[in-house]
Amino acid sequence: MTRSPTRLGMLTPSSNTTLEPVTSAMLRHTPDITAHFGRFKVTEIALSDAALKQFDDSEILYAAELLADAKVDVIAWNGTSASWLGLERDQRLVERIERATGIKACTCVLACRELLLQLGANRIGLVTPYTEDVQRRIGEKWAAAGLPIAFEQHLGIRDNFAFAEVSEEQTEAMIRQVHRDGCDVAVILCTNINAAALAARLEPELRMPILDSVAVTL
Repeated sequence: MTRSPTRLGMLTPSSNTTLEPVTSAMLRHTPDITAHFGRFKVTEIALSDAALKQFDDSEILYAAELLADAKVDVIAWNGTSASWLGLERDQRLVERIERATGIKACTCVLACRELLLQLGANRIGLVTPYTEDVQRRIGEKWAAAGLPIAFEQHLGIRDNFAFAEVSEEQTEAMIRQVHRDGCDVAVILCTNINAAALAARLEPELRMPILDSVAVTL
């Protein structure tokens, strides 16, 4: 009898066009692992009440329950909202997804934290497309979680769809800048920036870990 593939469930912002093709590309040589995606409405990354309400747990849980119908083996929240909402939000979300579906869950931000702690990172360089106030809030929340940001670069964009239109050259320039500043690990924090292959290419040259959010989640 043919063994069933391992099914990875991914919860995805509705306006994201990057993480699905990038995740599928990374899985192209593993036919026994498949990725399946569920969306809920997210169009803007900002600190306004309307933007923050996009990440209400009830919307995410409904999308998770639909993914559970595909009998996935794990459900990942493939987004970075806990970075400005507080990492405890993702910890609570994981618990609620597991209770509601009976399926193990994880998130991008909690995986980033785990890897950074394993690496013993002391000088984190944060690279995002976000606005200055969001970037500042991320710095506060990550510091509270024991992950102080030493250096940062951001683009000042709030439209979630537009993140996918950030060029590889723009992202590379930001990574190189935080490297010049003196970081010991760079984090590309956004699951709608196409940077997984770029991170893999730059790591040997810059001789430091580069954590891309899509790759970290997978």
